[in-house]
Amino acid sequence: MTHQMEIFRDFTFESAHRLPNVPEGHKCARLHGHSYRVTVTVGGPVDPHHGWVMDFGDLKKAVQPLVETLDHRVLNEIEGLTNPTSENLAVWFWDRLSDVVENLKCIQIQETATSGCRYFGPN
Repeated sequence: MTHQMEIFRDFTFESAHRLPNVPEGHKCARLHGHSYRVTVTVGGPVDPHHGWVMDFGDLKKAVQPLVETLDHRVLNEIEGLTNPTSENLAVWFWDRLSDVVENLKCIQIQETATSGCRYFGPN
């Protein structure tokens, strides 16, 4: 019997950004910072020998370099993030992980304790 599961791992980083495409006077047009939480979800069958979908250590090896690229940076200065909304940040992670993390299911970005987004990949 094969069991289908999803696993996830959370990563955090601190970054500043501003949103260049918001209406004039919008508070997010000003430079400000967030304590971001990124949750990377992988799904698939549980390997009968190892008893896991994927080694959490392998997931960390794939994601941590991206987190280090963003940590304590101004996101607008990172290639591909000139308009660093949570949605665009989720796509940025997906684009860099989908070829190296098998069965990637979801990237969740939380920029505050109560706000964020989930990206399930391109349609």
